[in-house]
Amino acid sequence: MKSKVFSVTQINTYIKRMFQSDYALRRISIKGQVSNCKYHSSGHIYFSLKDEESQISCVMFASARYNGLQFELEDGQEVIVDGNVSVYERGGSYQLYAQEIRLNGIGELYVAYEMLKQKLYEEGLFDHEIKKPIPKNPKKIGVVTARTGAAIHDIISTAKRRNPYVQLVLYPAKVQGEGASDTIVSGIRTLDQYGVDTIIIGRGGGSIEDLWAFNEENVARAIYEAKTPIISGTGHEVDTTIADYAADLRAATPTAACELAVPDITEVMEGIANREYTMAALLKQIIRRYQMKLQKYQITIANYDPRFQLQEQKMRLSELEEQIQQVMKNKMTGYKHKLELYAKELHGLSPTAKLINGFGYLEDQNGEPVTSVHKVKEGGQISLTISDGTILAMAKQIRTMDEKGK
Repeated sequence: MKSKVFSVTQINTYIKRMFQSDYALRRISIKGQVSNCKYHSSGHIYFSLKDEESQISCVMFASARYNGLQFELEDGQEVIVDGNVSVYERGGSYQLYAQEIRLNGIGELYVAYEMLKQKLYEEGLFDHEIKKPIPKNPKKIGVVTARTGAAIHDIISTAKRRNPYVQLVLYPAKVQGEGASDTIVSGIRTLDQYGVDTIIIGRGGGSIEDLWAFNEENVARAIYEAKTPIISGTGHEVDTTIADYAADLRAATPTAACELAVPDITEVMEGIANREYTMAALLKQIIRRYQMKLQKYQITIANYDPRFQLQEQKMRLSELEEQIQQVMKNKMTGYKHKLELYAKELHGLSPTAKLINGFGYLEDQNGEPVTSVHKVKEGGQISLTISDGTILAMAKQIRTMDEKGK
């Protein structure tokens, strides 16, 4: 016997009736942490409630918000939600239909956020005195964000529109999830060493969990230690992260961060044109002032004819020339007389001068001077140089001074 076959709608309707018939689910209060909170244009609020082990989808319709919600619902808040659990037949999923939402203290992430913010504030990481100025005319700008996504596309399009000559250097980083903060830190340090003029860090908007990488302590300290100015553009205008406080400049969005980092070339060109006009006007004033001075000097020169002064200077120059010539002539005579005396003294000291009086210069056959009889052998050739020539001779007999005395 075949079992009865049901349609999907029949099953969903049956399950919904089971939920509705359960008294406990018709009026229930659930506590948890808000996550993935989204405000729809219709006025409805879609979010999730979660604890350490599980989560449940929730919706609060616009009609229930007026009396049931007295504050701005945000991610990370610990709340108590009153409502009923039922099945959405079309989607086949169950969810909590909220009638009233009350705060149940600050969420764990917000507690951690506030504690870290206070700690870093007390350490001085947020002090305005340490903020580095953003370069006005950068050539290279580093970007630490995801390789894909709206943030990098917005930054690229904004940079091209404002100044296409500025080079963008992307360090692709994880911007959410496990290990995201480590890649952001690595990107900051890499670009800081690379030598860019400014660094932009950021991502698009999201829940507090999505943005949490920018609330990590290691990211804040990397920003603080960097030598390069850093602009933080994380999330939307309502999002403020620890990185925003630590950065040298905070922007509401990645697009705004790029606008702060990249100067508008149109404004730059207008500024140059204005400066050019100002400089031209000042130059005209300076030229006019010197023209007036020149006219004044021309009048002065006209009143004092320089031809007479020139004639007197010529006479003085002629006298100086004669004096110089006379001094040079006297010095030349004195130097010439000294030179003659030195020549005579040198001639008296010359060895060739002594040869005139019968002296000679004796050399052996090798051309070495003979300074002793022991350097000459009997029968050896010797040469004798006198004042007017050289005599070649042979040593027939050699006697020492002692032998000669005997």
